Amino acid sequence: MSRLVIVANRVPDPKEAGPTAGGLAVALKDALANRDSMYFGWSGKTAPQTGTEAALHRHGTTTYATIDLGHDDYKHFYQGFSNAALWPVLHYRLGIARFDRRDFAGYQRTNAAFAAALAPLLKPDDTIWIHDFHLFLMAAELRALGCKQRIGFFLHVPFPPRSVFNGLPHAEKLLEAMEAIDAIGMQTEDDSENLRAALIAVGKGDVALRVGAFAIGIDASGFAKLAAQRAEAKEVKRLRDSLAGRSLAIGIDRLDYTKGLPQRIAGFGAMLERFPRHRGKITFLQVAPVSRGDVAMYRALRRELDEGVGRINGQMAEPDWAPIRYITRAVPRPTLAGFMRMARIGLVTPLRDGMNLVAKEYVAAQDPADPGVLVLSRFAGAAVELDGALIVNPLDPDDIAEALDAAMDMPADERLDRWNRNWAKVKAVTASVWCRRFLSALEGTKDVADAGQAEAQPARRRKPRAKRAA
Repeated sequence: MSRLVIVANRVPDPKEAGPTAGGLAVALKDALANRDSMYFGWSGKTAPQTGTEAALHRHGTTTYATIDLGHDDYKHFYQGFSNAALWPVLHYRLGIARFDRRDFAGYQRTNAAFAAALAPLLKPDDTIWIHDFHLFLMAAELRALGCKQRIGFFLHVPFPPRSVFNGLPHAEKLLEAMEAIDAIGMQTEDDSENLRAALIAVGKGDVALRVGAFAIGIDASGFAKLAAQRAEAKEVKRLRDSLAGRSLAIGIDRLDYTKGLPQRIAGFGAMLERFPRHRGKITFLQVAPVSRGDVAMYRALRRELDEGVGRINGQMAEPDWAPIRYITRAVPRPTLAGFMRMARIGLVTPLRDGMNLVAKEYVAAQDPADPGVLVLSRFAGAAVELDGALIVNPLDPDDIAEALDAAMDMPADERLDRWNRNWAKVKAVTASVWCRRFLSALEGTKDVADAGQAEAQPARRRKPRAKRAA
């Protein structure tokens, strides 16, 4: 079996890639453990200039190869084109994207630098798997250096309709660079169709045939075990005791404008206003660690959330009850797993998300004998699979309010039925399955579309059953 070379903007600390870690490190854990591999990318450190030679260290079967980013490249590649332009456009937010030609120059320069540092480390029969929007150009840069290895690319975030993507300066250059890629993975068929249409429009119909949908999953059994183990942990008991018998709704997100946090807070407030019988019977815990706190837009979002939470708590709290608890610092993943297990409602309402693994983690965390209810945005990729969720429009606070009311009143047999449907999907499409499906397409054992999730169909919003008479 050839060596697998994973390329990502940021290389994780291998000591943190165990069962308590999250994100790409967990998703790729099995692939890295079961074959000789290399993990290449940014170290997370900055320096006067971007590194030209990677620092190498071995951990298990994986060689970790990292370079530092130069201060100028960090500003223009990372903060600039990647996060101020690409991130909002890919999430359908063209109106708030910021464009600067110096940023795109930094993006090109850094993709080239990554390729130049990786190329000398490659073996002829390596399989290269590049991840996410920071590195759209890297495969083309590797080809320009004479690299002939199989190269795959996976986009973890959404891809918008062509009319939106074309608003991005240099959009055509990014699409043309995909000619260098052998297999392109997306989270959903909708995202795949959008990318295919964009490629066809620039005369890359042959490249469009290399695009397929591969829904990413989690270590379902591992997370379920972690949640069960942490259910009686000290910090989880403290939370349970503080609720004094009330139900818990939980939201877990990075503080980002794509996550629909102001709308979610408004929806919870609307539920308390429209269905006052729930006042004093439910507490909403929103965990939203601050990200990019040096960016004005993110500071404004935090102020908006502070004001929204304060307004609802000020209007509706009682001496012994506050409707919303709001945490903007990081909480350890094992603790969050325990919190999810005890939560009657999981509230996952992004305005747009490639997949959203928190939705799948909430399902995995539940007690099979008494599961909670997942309230899920129709615009999360996970909604394609998790048809046992209450699917909502995250832009409509009243829709969120009605779903919360239904979840609070939902009988045990319906909760169990919905959870069983979701759990079957979460168990079937794990992180390991995702890796196998994509790598089988990349390494030539299956067609790209056939290796993906061709069988997945969009979830329909299933209304809760009529409430039983008292």
